[in-house]
Amino acid sequence: MQHLTRTLPASWYRSEPLYQLERRAVLLKSWYLLGPLTRFKPGSSVQYEFGQVPITVRKSSSSPDLSSEGITVVSDQDGTSLRHHVTPTGLVFSTISASAPTFHNFFPDLEPLLARVDFTRLPHRRSIKYEGNFNWKTMVDGYQECLHCQYTHPSFSVLYPPTFYAVENHVNFSQHIADPAKREDGLFLYFFPLETLNVYGGGMSSFRVCPTEKPGVTRMEFDYYHLEDADSAKFEEYFKFVRQVALEDFELCEKAQENLEKGVYNEGILNPVKENGVAFYQQQILERVTAQYEMEKSAMTATENQSPDASMAVGAKSVQAAA
Repeated sequence: MQHLTRTLPASWYRSEPLYQLERRAVLLKSWYLLGPLTRFKPGSSVQYEFGQVPITVRKSSSSPDLSSEGITVVSDQDGTSLRHHVTPTGLVFSTISASAPTFHNFFPDLEPLLARVDFTRLPHRRSIKYEGNFNWKTMVDGYQECLHCQYTHPSFSVLYPPTFYAVENHVNFSQHIADPAKREDGLFLYFFPLETLNVYGGGMSSFRVCPTEKPGVTRMEFDYYHLEDADSAKFEEYFKFVRQVALEDFELCEKAQENLEKGVYNEGILNPVKENGVAFYQQQILERVTAQYEMEKSAMTATENQSPDASMAVGAKSVQAAA
Protein backbone atom coordinates (compact mmCIF):
# COMPACT_ATOMS: atom_id res chain seq x y z
CA MET A 1 0.00 0.00 0.00
CA GLN A 2 3.03 2.23 -0.41
CA HIS A 3 1.40 4.07 -3.32
CA LEU A 4 -1.53 5.27 -1.22
CA THR A 5 -1.34 8.71 0.40
CA ARG A 6 -0.77 8.73 4.15
CA THR A 7 -2.34 11.25 6.49
CA LEU A 8 -0.35 13.90 8.29
CA PRO A 9 0.93 12.56 11.65
CA ALA A 10 -1.14 13.33 14.73
CA SER A 11 1.73 15.43 16.06
CA TRP A 12 0.93 18.04 13.38
CA TYR A 13 -2.36 18.63 15.17
CA ARG A 14 -0.73 19.20 18.56
CA SER A 15 2.65 20.88 18.03
CA GLU A 16 3.06 24.63 18.59
CA PRO A 17 6.44 24.80 16.77
CA LEU A 18 4.90 22.95 13.85
CA TYR A 19 2.04 25.44 13.75
CA GLN A 20 4.55 28.30 13.58
CA LEU A 21 6.11 26.60 10.56
CA GLU A 22 2.64 26.26 9.01
CA ARG A 23 2.05 29.93 9.64
CA ARG A 24 5.22 30.99 7.83
CA ALA A 25 4.98 28.40 5.06
CA VAL A 26 1.25 28.52 4.33
CA LEU A 27 -0.82 31.18 6.08
CA LEU A 28 1.36 34.20 5.31
CA LYS A 29 1.62 33.16 1.64
CA SER A 30 -2.07 32.67 0.87
CA TRP A 31 -5.09 34.60 -0.38
CA TYR A 32 -8.24 34.78 1.74
CA LEU A 33 -11.90 35.17 0.89
CA LEU A 34 -13.32 38.16 2.77
CA GLY A 35 -16.84 37.95 1.35
CA PRO A 36 -19.02 39.30 -1.45
CA LEU A 37 -19.39 43.02 -2.05
CA THR A 38 -22.68 42.90 -0.13
CA ARG A 39 -20.62 42.40 3.05
CA PHE A 40 -19.09 45.88 2.78
CA LYS A 41 -21.44 48.83 3.00
CA PRO A 42 -20.31 52.38 2.15
CA GLY A 43 -18.72 53.97 5.20
CA SER A 44 -18.29 50.65 7.02
CA SER A 45 -15.30 48.65 8.22
CA VAL A 46 -14.99 44.93 8.89
CA GLN A 47 -12.23 43.25 10.90
CA TYR A 48 -10.62 39.86 10.21
CA GLU A 49 -7.68 37.91 11.60
CA PHE A 50 -5.75 35.19 9.81
CA GLY A 51 -2.71 33.53 11.36
CA GLN A 52 -2.45 36.18 14.10
CA VAL A 53 -2.45 38.96 11.50
CA PRO A 54 -5.39 41.33 12.14
CA ILE A 55 -6.64 43.26 9.12
CA THR A 56 -9.40 45.77 8.47
CA VAL A 57 -11.47 46.20 5.32
CA ARG A 58 -12.89 49.67 4.80
CA LYS A 59 -15.22 51.04 2.18
CA SER A 60 -15.41 54.75 1.49
CA SER A 61 -18.70 56.41 2.39
CA SER A 62 -18.75 58.01 -1.06
CA SER A 63 -18.49 54.67 -2.88
CA PRO A 64 -21.59 53.28 -4.60
CA ASP A 65 -23.23 50.27 -2.98
CA LEU A 66 -22.22 46.93 -4.57
CA SER A 67 -19.21 48.60 -6.15
CA SER A 68 -15.57 47.60 -5.75
CA GLU A 69 -14.62 51.28 -5.71
CA GLY A 70 -13.30 52.67 -2.44
CA ILE A 71 -12.42 49.33 -0.85
CA THR A 72 -9.11 49.26 1.05
CA VAL A 73 -7.53 46.52 3.13
CA VAL A 74 -4.91 47.40 5.73
CA SER A 75 -2.85 45.54 8.30
CA ASP A 76 -3.81 46.54 11.84
CA GLN A 77 -0.26 45.79 12.97
CA ASP A 78 1.49 48.55 11.01
CA GLY A 79 -1.17 50.21 8.87
CA THR A 80 0.30 49.05 5.57
CA SER A 81 -1.99 48.51 2.61
CA LEU A 82 -2.57 44.90 1.60
CA ARG A 83 -3.25 43.63 -1.89
CA HIS A 84 -6.83 42.66 -2.56
CA HIS A 85 -8.77 41.43 -5.57
CA VAL A 86 -12.45 41.62 -6.53
CA THR A 87 -13.66 38.92 -8.91
CA PRO A 88 -15.98 39.84 -11.83
CA THR A 89 -18.88 38.26 -9.94
CA GLY A 90 -18.24 40.25 -6.76
CA LEU A 91 -16.13 38.23 -4.33
CA VAL A 92 -13.42 40.08 -2.39
CA PHE A 93 -10.12 38.33 -1.61
CA SER A 94 -7.07 39.66 0.23
CA THR A 95 -3.53 38.82 1.24
CA ILE A 96 -2.17 39.27 4.77
CA SER A 97 1.49 39.79 3.84
CA ALA A 98 3.76 40.63 0.94
CA SER A 99 4.84 36.97 0.80
CA ALA A 100 1.76 35.88 -1.15
CA PRO A 101 1.93 35.56 -4.96
CA THR A 102 -0.47 37.40 -7.24
CA PHE A 103 -4.14 36.43 -7.08
CA HIS A 104 -4.13 34.78 -10.50
CA ASN A 105 -0.99 32.83 -9.69
CA PHE A 106 -2.62 31.55 -6.51
CA PHE A 107 -6.03 30.86 -8.12
CA PRO A 108 -5.33 30.54 -11.87
CA ASP A 109 -8.56 28.68 -12.73
CA LEU A 110 -10.99 29.93 -10.08
CA GLU A 111 -12.79 32.83 -11.78
CA PRO A 112 -14.29 30.81 -14.67
CA LEU A 113 -15.99 28.57 -12.11
CA LEU A 114 -17.26 31.55 -10.09
CA ALA A 115 -18.82 33.05 -13.23
CA ARG A 116 -21.91 30.88 -12.79
CA VAL A 117 -23.02 32.84 -9.67
CA ASP A 118 -23.73 36.54 -9.14
CA PHE A 119 -22.50 36.95 -5.59
CA THR A 120 -23.85 40.50 -5.33
CA ARG A 121 -27.49 39.41 -5.26
CA LEU A 122 -27.49 37.99 -1.71
CA PRO A 123 -27.30 40.56 1.14
CA HIS A 124 -25.33 39.86 4.29
CA ARG A 125 -27.71 38.85 7.08
CA ARG A 126 -25.77 37.48 10.03
CA SER A 127 -22.27 36.63 11.31
CA ILE A 128 -21.27 34.54 14.31
CA LYS A 129 -18.01 33.25 15.76
CA TYR A 130 -16.87 31.00 18.57
CA GLU A 131 -13.92 28.82 19.56
CA GLY A 132 -13.64 25.04 19.40
CA ASN A 133 -11.21 22.64 21.03
CA PHE A 134 -9.63 21.25 17.89
CA ASN A 135 -6.80 22.01 15.50
CA TRP A 136 -7.71 23.97 12.38
CA LYS A 137 -6.79 21.00 10.17
CA THR A 138 -9.22 18.76 12.05
CA MET A 139 -12.09 20.87 10.71
CA VAL A 140 -10.67 21.04 7.18
CA ASP A 141 -10.20 17.26 7.21
CA GLY A 142 -13.93 16.89 7.83
CA TYR A 143 -15.00 19.39 5.20
CA GLN A 144 -12.80 17.82 2.53
CA GLU A 145 -14.58 14.45 2.62
CA CYS A 146 -18.15 13.23 2.98
CA LEU A 147 -17.69 9.69 4.28
CA HIS A 148 -19.11 10.94 7.58
CA CYS A 149 -22.08 12.75 6.05
CA GLN A 150 -24.71 10.01 6.12
CA TYR A 151 -24.45 9.36 9.87
CA THR A 152 -23.32 12.82 11.00
CA HIS A 153 -25.51 15.00 8.74
CA PRO A 154 -28.81 13.14 8.25
CA SER A 155 -30.75 16.27 7.22
CA PHE A 156 -28.07 17.35 4.70
CA SER A 157 -27.89 13.82 3.31
CA VAL A 158 -31.58 13.90 2.45
CA LEU A 159 -30.98 16.83 0.09
CA TYR A 160 -27.55 15.68 -1.10
CA PRO A 161 -27.16 11.88 -0.81
CA PRO A 162 -23.46 11.10 -0.22
CA THR A 163 -23.61 8.11 -2.59
CA PHE A 164 -22.61 10.27 -5.55
CA TYR A 165 -20.57 12.87 -3.63
CA ALA A 166 -17.30 13.80 -5.31
CA VAL A 167 -14.46 16.31 -4.83
CA GLU A 168 -12.58 17.86 -7.75
CA ASN A 169 -9.27 19.47 -6.82
CA HIS A 170 -7.80 22.51 -8.57
CA VAL A 171 -4.91 24.87 -7.88
CA ASN A 172 -5.45 25.95 -4.26
CA PHE A 173 -9.16 25.16 -4.16
CA SER A 174 -11.55 22.21 -4.33
CA GLN A 175 -15.07 21.95 -5.72
CA HIS A 176 -17.44 19.60 -3.94
CA ILE A 177 -20.09 18.07 -6.19
CA ALA A 178 -23.08 16.51 -4.47
CA ASP A 179 -24.25 14.76 -7.63
CA PRO A 180 -22.12 14.67 -10.81
CA ALA A 181 -25.34 14.37 -12.84
CA LYS A 182 -26.56 17.67 -11.35
CA ARG A 183 -23.45 19.83 -11.31
CA GLU A 184 -25.47 23.05 -11.16
CA ASP A 185 -27.23 21.99 -7.96
CA GLY A 186 -25.39 23.91 -5.27
CA LEU A 187 -21.87 25.31 -5.20
CA PHE A 188 -19.53 24.03 -2.51
CA LEU A 189 -15.96 25.35 -2.54
CA TYR A 190 -12.93 24.95 -0.29
CA PHE A 191 -10.30 27.68 -0.57
CA PHE A 192 -6.85 26.56 0.57
CA PRO A 193 -5.87 26.78 3.31
CA LEU A 194 -8.81 27.43 5.64
CA GLU A 195 -12.04 28.77 4.11
CA THR A 196 -15.20 27.56 2.44
CA LEU A 197 -18.05 29.00 0.38
CA ASN A 198 -21.38 27.18 0.17
CA VAL A 199 -24.31 28.24 -2.00
CA TYR A 200 -27.35 26.04 -1.45
CA GLY A 201 -30.73 25.92 0.26
CA GLY A 202 -31.71 29.36 -0.99
CA GLY A 203 -28.80 31.16 0.65
CA MET A 204 -25.04 31.40 0.87
CA SER A 205 -22.64 30.86 3.74
CA SER A 206 -18.91 30.98 4.22
CA PHE A 207 -16.81 29.94 7.15
CA ARG A 208 -13.25 30.59 8.22
CA VAL A 209 -11.26 28.06 10.24
CA CYS A 210 -8.95 30.46 12.08
CA PRO A 211 -5.98 28.96 13.95
CA THR A 212 -5.14 30.46 17.32
CA GLU A 213 -1.70 30.34 18.92
CA LYS A 214 -2.82 27.17 20.72
CA PRO A 215 -2.70 24.22 18.30
CA GLY A 216 -5.72 22.59 19.95
CA VAL A 217 -7.97 25.67 19.76
CA THR A 218 -9.55 27.09 16.61
CA ARG A 219 -11.85 30.08 16.11
CA MET A 220 -14.77 29.40 13.78
CA GLU A 221 -16.26 32.39 11.95
CA PHE A 222 -19.43 32.21 9.84
CA ASP A 223 -21.11 34.70 7.50
CA TYR A 224 -24.63 34.14 6.18
CA TYR A 225 -26.29 35.70 3.13
CA HIS A 226 -29.88 35.44 1.94
CA LEU A 227 -32.46 37.25 -0.19
CA GLU A 228 -34.93 37.30 2.71
CA ASP A 229 -34.55 39.66 5.69
CA ALA A 230 -32.74 38.36 8.76
CA ASP A 231 -35.98 38.34 10.79
CA SER A 232 -38.00 36.51 8.14
CA ALA A 233 -39.29 32.97 8.55
CA LYS A 234 -37.52 31.83 5.37
CA PHE A 235 -34.14 33.05 6.56
CA GLU A 236 -34.62 31.48 9.97
CA GLU A 237 -35.51 28.17 8.32
CA TYR A 238 -32.34 28.36 6.20
CA PHE A 239 -30.22 29.48 9.17
CA LYS A 240 -31.50 26.66 11.38
CA PHE A 241 -30.68 24.10 8.70
CA VAL A 242 -27.10 25.26 8.01
CA ARG A 243 -26.37 25.78 11.70
CA GLN A 244 -27.42 22.21 12.44
CA VAL A 245 -24.87 20.95 9.91
CA ALA A 246 -22.18 23.22 11.39
CA LEU A 247 -22.84 22.06 14.95
CA GLU A 248 -22.73 18.42 13.89
CA ASP A 249 -19.28 19.02 12.40
CA PHE A 250 -18.18 20.93 15.51
CA GLU A 251 -19.03 18.05 17.82
CA LEU A 252 -17.29 15.53 15.54
CA CYS A 253 -14.11 17.66 15.41
CA GLU A 254 -13.87 18.04 19.18
CA LYS A 255 -14.17 14.27 19.60
CA ALA A 256 -11.56 13.64 16.89
CA GLN A 257 -9.15 16.09 18.52
CA GLU A 258 -9.54 14.32 21.86
CA ASN A 259 -8.28 11.14 20.24
CA LEU A 260 -5.42 13.02 18.58
CA GLU A 261 -4.38 14.52 21.92
CA LYS A 262 -4.52 11.14 23.70
CA GLY A 263 -2.40 9.40 21.09
CA VAL A 264 -5.21 7.03 20.07
CA TYR A 265 -4.39 7.77 16.44
CA ASN A 266 -1.04 8.53 14.81
CA GLU A 267 -1.44 8.27 11.05
CA GLY A 268 -3.19 6.18 8.43
CA ILE A 269 -4.06 5.68 4.78
CA LEU A 270 -6.46 7.91 2.84
CA ASN A 271 -9.07 6.48 0.50
CA PRO A 272 -7.91 7.63 -2.98
CA VAL A 273 -11.51 8.19 -4.15
CA LYS A 274 -13.56 9.17 -1.11
CA GLU A 275 -10.80 11.15 0.63
CA ASN A 276 -9.01 12.69 -2.36
CA GLY A 277 -9.93 16.16 -1.06
CA VAL A 278 -8.18 15.45 2.24
CA ALA A 279 -5.13 14.05 0.46
CA PHE A 280 -5.00 17.11 -1.80
CA TYR A 281 -4.87 19.74 0.92
CA GLN A 282 -2.73 17.71 3.35
CA GLN A 283 -0.10 17.18 0.65
CA GLN A 284 -0.09 20.92 0.01
CA ILE A 285 0.55 21.52 3.71
CA LEU A 286 3.26 18.86 3.84
CA GLU A 287 5.12 20.11 0.78
CA ARG A 288 5.05 23.78 1.78
CA VAL A 289 6.01 23.20 5.40
CA THR A 290 8.86 20.90 4.38
CA ALA A 291 10.15 23.44 1.84
CA GLN A 292 9.90 26.25 4.41
CA TYR A 293 11.84 24.27 6.99
CA GLU A 294 14.61 23.41 4.53
CA MET A 295 14.82 27.04 3.38
CA GLU A 296 15.04 28.38 6.94
CA LYS A 297 17.58 25.73 7.95
CA SER A 298 19.80 26.57 4.97
CA ALA A 299 19.53 30.31 5.60
CA MET A 300 20.35 29.97 9.28
CA THR A 301 23.31 27.69 8.62
CA ALA A 302 24.66 30.01 5.92
CA THR A 303 24.37 33.23 7.92
CA GLU A 304 25.20 32.04 11.42
CA ASN A 305 26.98 28.74 10.84
CA GLN A 306 24.81 27.06 13.44
CA SER A 307 22.01 24.54 13.67
CA PRO A 308 18.37 25.62 13.86
CA ASP A 309 17.07 26.55 17.30
CA ALA A 310 15.13 24.21 19.56
CA SER A 311 11.71 25.14 18.17
CA MET A 312 12.84 24.39 14.64
CA ALA A 313 14.33 21.11 15.81
CA VAL A 314 10.98 20.06 17.24
CA GLY A 315 9.31 21.04 14.01
CA ALA A 316 11.97 19.18 12.04
CA LYS A 317 11.17 15.91 13.76
CA SER A 318 7.52 16.26 12.78
CA VAL A 319 8.38 17.24 9.22
CA GLN A 320 10.77 14.32 8.80
CA ALA A 321 8.24 11.89 10.27
CA ALA A 322 5.66 12.98 7.70
CA ALA A 323 7.99 13.10 4.71
